[in-house]
Amino acid sequence: MQNLVTPTPETDHTRRLVFWLAMEEWASRNASDSFFIWSSRPTVIFGHNQDMEAEVNVSYCREHGIEMYRRKSGGGCVYSDEGCLMLSFITRDTNVNRAFSTYLERLASALRELGFESAITQNNDVLVCGRKVSGNACYATPKGCVIHGTLLYDTDFSVLEKAITPSAVKLESHHVKSVRQRVANLKEFGTDLSSDALKSKLIYYFCNNIQSTLTEAEMSQVCEIENSYLDENFIRYGRNH
Repeated sequence: MQNLVTPTPETDHTRRLVFWLAMEEWASRNASDSFFIWSSRPTVIFGHNQDMEAEVNVSYCREHGIEMYRRKSGGGCVYSDEGCLMLSFITRDTNVNRAFSTYLERLASALRELGFESAITQNNDVLVCGRKVSGNACYATPKGCVIHGTLLYDTDFSVLEKAITPSAVKLESHHVKSVRQRVANLKEFGTDLSSDALKSKLIYYFCNNIQSTLTEAEMSQVCEIENSYLDENFIRYGRNH
């Protein structure tokens, strides 16, 4: 069973998305098996080796106040907003396949218990009634694995398509329109669960409400890691000064 790790009392929605990526790094180095669930202001996060200008509609994001950050792991470009729940699962299990499978099975089982007809794909997505509601990624650390994923609850897909699609040519070449038909928000399935209620139930399922809160000294360490994500040179080119 994971331990729910929470920061000091500042409310989640005021924090940058990269604060939580820094939390993952900190927990992977210092904590026991951990889990946290969070959301962020509208943000585009892209992979370490991606070309920011090619993957992100920079002018649209700037015009609409959408934050843009690079992460230290690989993978594609993701849009997140207050309607997208983000899950972080840190484990001391050094077997990547087993750790990833444990997380995915637990998430799919939780959704089934909440009344959603869920299944796992070979691409590590979780589907409800055949439509994608969760994408997930895993990377190894010296002490175990970090797994993070999205859970679409009420994301604004119209903004998503504009924020990560620079041109109509790119829209067609990457088949974004057909992808949109295959993804869904959990709210589309008629659930009466609020976002907060869904968070609470997932926390209980993953952690059984076992909880620890970071000290001020630990928060300072997380914020120091966060600063490495805020370096403009890193955001644009993937390297720190």
